[in-house]
Amino acid sequence: MMSFNFSNPTNLYFGSGSLNRLGSLKLPGKKALVLISNGKSTKANGYLDRTLAELKKAGAETVVFDKIMENPVKDVIMEGAAFARENECDFIVALGGGAVIDASSAIAAMVTNQGDLWDYVFGGTGKCQPLSNAGLPIVAIATTSGTGSEMNGFGVISNLETKEKIGFGNPSLTPVIAIVDPELMQTVPAKYTAYQGFDALFHNTEVMMSKGINKLSETIALCAIESIAEYLPRAVKNGKDLEAREQIAYGSTMAGITMQLTSTTAQHSMEHSMSAYHHNLPHGAGLIMISKAFAEFFIEKHACDEQFIKMAKAMGIHQADKPQDFITALLQLQEACGVADLKMSDYGITIDEAMTLAKGARSMQGGLFEANPCEMTDEDCAGIFEKSYR
Repeated sequence: MMSFNFSNPTNLYFGSGSLNRLGSLKLPGKKALVLISNGKSTKANGYLDRTLAELKKAGAETVVFDKIMENPVKDVIMEGAAFARENECDFIVALGGGAVIDASSAIAAMVTNQGDLWDYVFGGTGKCQPLSNAGLPIVAIATTSGTGSEMNGFGVISNLETKEKIGFGNPSLTPVIAIVDPELMQTVPAKYTAYQGFDALFHNTEVMMSKGINKLSETIALCAIESIAEYLPRAVKNGKDLEAREQIAYGSTMAGITMQLTSTTAQHSMEHSMSAYHHNLPHGAGLIMISKAFAEFFIEKHACDEQFIKMAKAMGIHQADKPQDFITALLQLQEACGVADLKMSDYGITIDEAMTLAKGARSMQGGLFEANPCEMTDEDCAGIFEKSYR
């Protein structure tokens, strides 16, 4: 029986030059908290100035909060929320990559709700309280292609004190406007283009592996997988290749939709555990490190053979007839993008952490294990970490 639920309030403007439309749009408030990262690129490339000019054209006042880092942390979320309240902001503009847009959901919620973010986190040491008040409305302007967060109201936040990295959000925090302009992505360095592109890929491949897959999510995911597999090597090789940037952006944004229709799997739980304990590990890099062993676990169990064959065909092996063909396509893509030799040990991970990471994955995001196409025990999970270790 076919069954799914899809509801999305986001008005999506996709395509090159779409940032230029912001000034003519009806905004959800009068004074914006503009969130950007603590890096230099948004300012240096002129994206911040362009955005502020468009917001002024639309009649909005602005203040800028520029402290969001890769793998955003709870303390900065609380600081950003306090800054928004002090400046009487009534909506948020998230200008940046996945970390900035992830952070916007949490800040939007904490501007209007009392207490600490971890009061409202489900999982780990979170107190699992429901939000009492609606968060501030969000306008998301993506400058990278990876998370698809511009299309949903969820993000992943780290708590350095408890060494946790847990998803937080609510459908009510979904951006009301999203702008995905591939022209803003041409300056992303090759390494991060690869990491982010693989994050987008795995969102879609995990949806395909998930036992919750349905006809709509599969149709969208396979198209996105095809776009990423074909064009990511080009985007890594030449960041100015606008056609390649458009295709990767499409695959990433579509993943934001497929993840609403069908959950990702424990591959994401496992990486979030890795970067919770080793905060300098880029999310996409961690996913790449465990991706082969993670897929092989299900291939050995014959848990979703047909899904792997479909993905292998989408990734360019058109005559694929066995699940192992997906592994072949995956490794070929990693080689083509220069990320085949990533090592856990380069980020301080040791092999004797395998069970700690496995238990952390289940504690922080155990719900994603329920989406796996077959059971995966802590011992199985630790075995994947050990098999992936270099």
